[in-house]
Amino acid sequence: MLEVIIAVLVTLVIAIPVSAYFAINYRKKVVESKIGSAEEKAREIIDEALKTAETKKREAQLETKEESIRVKNELDKEIKERRAEAQRYERRVQQKEENIEKKSDAIEKKEASLAAREDRLNKQREEVSKLNEQRLQELERISGLTSEQAKEYLLKIVEDEVKHESAVMIKEMETRAKEEADKKAKEYVVTAIQKCAADHVSETTISVVQLPNDEMKGRIIGREGRNIRTLETMTGVDLIIDDTPEAVILSAFDPIRREVARIALEKLIVDGRIHPARIEEMVEKAQKEVEVMIKEEGEAATLEVGVHGIHPELIRLLGKMKFRTSYGQNALKHSIEVSQLSGLLAAEMGLDVRMAKRAGLLHDIGKAVDHEMEGSHIQLGSELCRKYKESATVINAVESHHGDVEAQSLIACIVQAADTISAARPGARRETLETYTSRLRQLEEITNNFKGVDKSFAIQAGREIRVMVVPEQISDSDMVLLARDVSKKIEAELEYPGQIKVNVIRESRVVDYAK
Repeated sequence: MLEVIIAVLVTLVIAIPVSAYFAINYRKKVVESKIGSAEEKAREIIDEALKTAETKKREAQLETKEESIRVKNELDKEIKERRAEAQRYERRVQQKEENIEKKSDAIEKKEASLAAREDRLNKQREEVSKLNEQRLQELERISGLTSEQAKEYLLKIVEDEVKHESAVMIKEMETRAKEEADKKAKEYVVTAIQKCAADHVSETTISVVQLPNDEMKGRIIGREGRNIRTLETMTGVDLIIDDTPEAVILSAFDPIRREVARIALEKLIVDGRIHPARIEEMVEKAQKEVEVMIKEEGEAATLEVGVHGIHPELIRLLGKMKFRTSYGQNALKHSIEVSQLSGLLAAEMGLDVRMAKRAGLLHDIGKAVDHEMEGSHIQLGSELCRKYKESATVINAVESHHGDVEAQSLIACIVQAADTISAARPGARRETLETYTSRLRQLEEITNNFKGVDKSFAIQAGREIRVMVVPEQISDSDMVLLARDVSKKIEAELEYPGQIKVNVIRESRVVDYAK
């Protein structure tokens, strides 16, 4: 058994190397045959690639040659065109040079001609100068005046003639302008005033509260005056309790405070419980009521004139104007009236009615805060309109309605006219005696300062000034110029509602006595 195994192992040992040798040789032959076929294929591919590359090279050379020929042809064509254009330009330049030479020759001839003419003119001037000297000497000899004296005499005559003609021309132009413009202006204004029927409210600095009986006065005063002191302290209003039967007078320059005090006092009288704590409670309620009233009045004003889209704060300020007055005229009523007049005038002239009404309603908005802030109501009003994004037209109308700023639109001019109409109409405003007399005195002083004025009299409540002139110093022609100068000076130096008529009177009297 062992021998068999050994024999098998020996056989395996011999068979394995032999089979491996034959397998290696077989694989080697197979690989060599594959390598040979691969090399042959590679040579075929290389040969094919070389042929293809050679073909492409030839094609590329042909294309390059064709492209170069085409580019060369295009260049030749462009060169020919440019050469032809250069030749045409050269011909034009030559023609221009020839024209310039011809013109230069013509100019030289003209210059020579002008020089000769100038020489002749110089000689003629010298001759004329000599003749003028001889003429002046002869005139001086005949008239007995020197040339300077004659010149002054002639200038005086010409000045008088021009002065007279200018005065006549001014008068004719003013008459013609009035005839043409007054008719239309009066139609517009009268139509607007007829359609506007705003009422007038005269405000004062006091309010009167009626009492059910005189015993209520003692309760309002309170023990040791504590009730009246509390009410005056809370409202800032003076309570005047005197012998007036069944009435208490509230005095204050601020109408809003006066209204708060009036409402609070009326509530206390109805309630019957009058003591410091109740007074404080009623004053707070009255303040809230007045705030609501202010807002409602502002909204009512915008609805009345048909203006919408105004900022709520501006509406509130409009409501505050109900409690403001100017020369006795209620500021809110005045603004409503100006708004309506502006809208009517704008409609007559074909302008934007809504914008005119808006500008008219807001033109005095600064009066709602001018007692609380520094600055004129015009400055404050324009700042408020800018703050709350009003249009440039409205802002300019606010700034220019008293002539402080130049009007930049017809609407601004309309608002200015409507403001003057509302302020100047009879019964609209009241003036204090001091302001009235001061204005009349200033009016007379302005006219008395003019040369040739003898006396002046302000009449018709300051609506007319009559100027008496010295007839020896002021001629009829000078009267026209004097009236115009006086009007301009009054416009520049005096503030007044409406217009002032300047009436210049020249009177000559000759007196003789029969003996």
